[in-house]
Amino acid sequence: MNTPVELQAEILKAISHPNRIRILNQIRNGRNCNCEIAPALDLEQSNLSRHLKILVKSGILKSTKDGLRTNYEISDPRIYDLIRIASEIAKLNLENKLNAFEII
Repeated sequence: MNTPVELQAEILKAISHPNRIRILNQIRNGRNCNCEIAPALDLEQSNLSRHLKILVKSGILKSTKDGLRTNYEISDPRIYDLIRIASEIAKLNLENKLNAFEII
């Protein structure tokens, strides 16, 4: 059985790769087929499939079959709040590093 902390870590770990954040941003406005995501992000199908599998397993994405197509969509749009907060923290960290560099 997974503890709440382990489940939280699984979600954070799932979005911790740049390509996964790019995938999430690609499907921000609705359902996308993997056949649409791969060329839009210039990813090999096998690489994309690996990242999609991690996002689905963590519960961030849900997938549905439509004939030969597999469509992906966000399970909970609040994942974008996490991404936005991480972006704000990264920006602040970068600003602090640049400020420290200016002092030298």
